[in-house]
Amino acid sequence: MTVTPTPVPADGRALGPDVADAVAGVLKALADPLRLRMLSAIATAPGGEAHVGDLAVLADVSQPTVSHHLKVLRDVGVVTSERRGTAVFSRVAPVYRTAVTTLLDRFAPAVADTATPEDPGAGRRTDLHGLADVDRELAGLADALARRVPGTDPAEALRVVRESYTALARRGGIPVHLVALTEHFARQRLVDAAKARAAESRDAAGHPPQVLFVCVGNAGRSQLAAALLARRAGDRVVVRSAGSVPAGHVHDAVRPVLAELGADDAATYPKPLTDDAVRAADVVVTMGCGDAVPVLPGTRYEDWVVGDPALASAAGVRAIRDELDARVRTLLRDLLPDQPLPEHP
Repeated sequence: MTVTPTPVPADGRALGPDVADAVAGVLKALADPLRLRMLSAIATAPGGEAHVGDLAVLADVSQPTVSHHLKVLRDVGVVTSERRGTAVFSRVAPVYRTAVTTLLDRFAPAVADTATPEDPGAGRRTDLHGLADVDRELAGLADALARRVPGTDPAEALRVVRESYTALARRGGIPVHLVALTEHFARQRLVDAAKARAAESRDAAGHPPQVLFVCVGNAGRSQLAAALLARRAGDRVVVRSAGSVPAGHVHDAVRPVLAELGADDAATYPKPLTDDAVRAADVVVTMGCGDAVPVLPGTRYEDWVVGDPALASAAGVRAIRDELDARVRTLLRDLLPDQPLPEHP
């Protein structure tokens, strides 16, 4: 028996060539894992918008890379961007909000369902639209860190990972995709804890000096001071920063100055103050939050009275940077008296 195919109705329901070309262009722009992650972060962020610096940290890439991918999404109309002062915020274009929500809600669960007994990790939703199983993700991260950080017990790694995830979630900012931030913060804490144990066992010889900068929000002064010291000292000094009450993100006026100093995007998110960081530090520098920092024997403490860049103009922020740089140079001469310092940060 011969089957006659049903003709396609010519009533306008099929896509015309121009519309098909436009849709194909949008789908091509979305067919990139990093862009999908960024789009998910933007769509699920508080207020429906995200800062380029937050996207860089979450994706563990540089801000120029984020800017490039945002431009691709803007060129096809999926994303719009708005500059406010020195900061650029992106959001999903109103005409695409329903489509983007449907894409993320429908496809991410479908991918998650592709897991099999032979490959239980297949399709995990860690980067598309939240975590399918936070505990599983954190346990896997703890196992990896226990192997990477010498002398770390798996139980300690799991405790630190869970504490770090909770602390970062409390600070605000974008509440999704916290695993990337948790990995960086938990690893830093585990390294600090290992150094503190080595110091207690008198096995700390040969370690470079460690400096911890602390302010209230870890969103301005402490970040600038840490970036300046890291720029001048390189790997001759271990640099940390933290906040007694960490903010959701670095102050907008500070971001361009940090970028000029070559600060690592993955390290310049506001971090909570921890006992491990204080114990591992040889020098703790406070700026407006001295009462919140534990005082430990054998640790050198300094309190720097420096203006708050959150309240300063662009010129004021650079004046604060210069004052911090003078203090950093003095500190570095004390820590490394026999080593030359670069003339410019």
